Order: sequence, then C-alpha cells, then structure tokens
Amino acid sequence: MTQDFERVAVVTGSNRGLGRAIAGKLADRGLTVVVTARDDVSAQRAAAELCVGDRSVVGHQLDITDPASVARLMADVAYEHGRLDVLVNNAGIAIDRGQAAASADMEKVAATLNANLMGTWRCCTAAIPEMRKHQYGRIVNVTTHMATSAQLGTGSVSYRVSKVGVNALTKILAEELRADNILVNAASPGKVDTRLAYGKAEHSPDEAADTFVWLATIPDDGPTGALFYQRQLLDW
Repeated sequence: MTQDFERVAVVTGSNRGLGRAIAGKLADRGLTVVVTARDDVSAQRAAAELCVGDRSVVGHQLDITDPASVARLMADVAYEHGRLDVLVNNAGIAIDRGQAAASADMEKVAATLNANLMGTWRCCTAAIPEMRKHQYGRIVNVTTHMATSAQLGTGSVSYRVSKVGVNALTKILAEELRADNILVNAASPGKVDTRLAYGKAEHSPDEAADTFVWLATIPDDGPTGALFYQRQLLDW
C-alpha cells in the first residue's frame, strides 16, 4: 500500500556541509525537504541548488536562537505542507576550541548552550505538536563523539557540555514520545569535512549523512533514545 502524501522534513542549518548533504539525501528518498539558514537568501539559494530532478526542496529562514523564528518556521511548514514528519537538528556552533572548564569564557558558554542545546530544544518543542497530529515523527539530533562518557576531557568545554545536554534531551524525549510514534535519536557524524572540523576531517558530509537519513526514515519499530556513530551504539 502506497502513501497518498509525501513526508515533510525540516533540516536545520542545511545550506551547507552536513545539513545540506542530509537534505539532499532525504529529498532523494521522496521527502519534501525544508532547507534552512539564518538568512533567507542563503536558504533560498541552497534550496534552488538542491531542487534538481524529482527532488522537492524549499527554503526557509531559521535562526534557532530566536524563539519567534523557530515558531514562524514550524507554523509556515504546517500551513504550506499540511504536516511535519521529520526534524533533523543539525544547526549548531563550536566557538571555544581548546577552552578549559576552569577558565571558561562564560559569554561563549552561554552562546553555545543557547544555540546547541536550547536551539535544539526549541525546535523539538515547536515540531512535536505537528507530529502528534498525525501520530508520526522522527527527530534526529546531531551530537558528537566528544560528548560520550569515554571521550569527555578538557578542551572545547562549552561545546562538549552542550552536546551532553543534547544527548540527555534525546533520551528524555524518546521516553516521553514513544507512545505517539515519534522516535527520537541522536547521532555523531565523527570528524566531517566542514568548518567545525578544524582541518581534521575523516570523511565527507555526503558519507556522514547516511546515518542521519537512516534514523530519519526508520520504521515504527526502529531504535529510539540511542546515540549512534556510523550505526554503532555508543556508551554515553
């Protein structure tokens, strides 16, 4: 039995890098994908470049640190497409490389937590009501191997702490939303060739995107509340 509708996905921070690769692969799977960026020009440009062949891709401005911007995006998606099925929380910042906890720049800490943890949380709470309307949802949060218990150490402290928070949020939401058929997972892409890699990339965004697309399209009995790295469960 085939669907008489197309799934709709929002990928935050998807005008370049890993987010863009995820958006393209979701569109290849037949989903309508909403590509987002902090400015509308970048979002529209990326959407136009990705919208090739049979792909269905549209652009929309989104600043995950601005509650009004988040609310506007989700409302517009619901109005224009009638549903929201997938949310990939990719947008984030890493601005404290090498910084130690004992001498942290608290302005950088606050900015990082606001973007990486609170931004992800804002997008989740705004998307969940739309997913509940259709008793279906897939939320995938981008995390990092640097936030696993085995990898916690000095350096990039606010980035690490923000992603530990994302991991905890993932587990909590997974338990809360299981009965609504909304599966919530987190995945680490590893060292990907993006601006956050600081020249230490191990693979391309296109290669890393596969895990996120897999989690965004898993069946109803798929994994939930877990942290994945290249489809291998990590202890965190």
